[in-house]
Amino acid sequence: MDITHEKDVKRSGTKKLFENPILEKLTRSHFSVPLSILAIISTYLAYLAFTQFNLEVTTFTILFTLGFFSWTLGEYFIHRYIFHMDDDKKWKRWVTYTFHGIHHEYPKDKDRIVMPPAGAILISSIIFGVFWLFLQEYAFALVPGFLIGYLVYAFVHYAIHAYQPPKNFLKWLWIYHSIHHYKHPDKYFGVSSPIWDFVFNTVPKKKN
Repeated sequence: MDITHEKDVKRSGTKKLFENPILEKLTRSHFSVPLSILAIISTYLAYLAFTQFNLEVTTFTILFTLGFFSWTLGEYFIHRYIFHMDDDKKWKRWVTYTFHGIHHEYPKDKDRIVMPPAGAILISSIIFGVFWLFLQEYAFALVPGFLIGYLVYAFVHYAIHAYQPPKNFLKWLWIYHSIHHYKHPDKYFGVSSPIWDFVFNTVPKKKN
């Protein structure tokens, strides 16, 4: 689904989502705030893994690494199937616009590039709860990796929108995500990793 068309994109500026000042405030944050909160949560969970559940370093490292790389798949599915879900119903249009469409409309609004603290805490709690149901104490090793994977994604996403592309090999990340924003909103759903776009064939076809 095309959330917005290239000609409609405002490259700068901002927009109110809610008339209620408290709700509006909750949609905004400096990127460092939610990332710091999630880093603290991740560190604390890792601390509990060793002090309360006596996980071995090898076990922790394997699960942490698995969690870290699992995020790249989570990133892809969330971006593709939630943020860009079909807008055939009113509630779907509200969800896609509130959580992502406004970012496509105002991609340089720095206060809305990264999920605000309230959303970050809520979603990380849900993620931990789901993993805990299936993995029990092992969730204390896998979830920190998953959250750190999100932190890397969020930092990359913020840098892409807030700064000019670097003059080195990382420049491709800026180009890759810009194509999603300004040319093919239905392609290139990966931000920190392109792997799943190639696996699930969401790469723009090359013109002959």
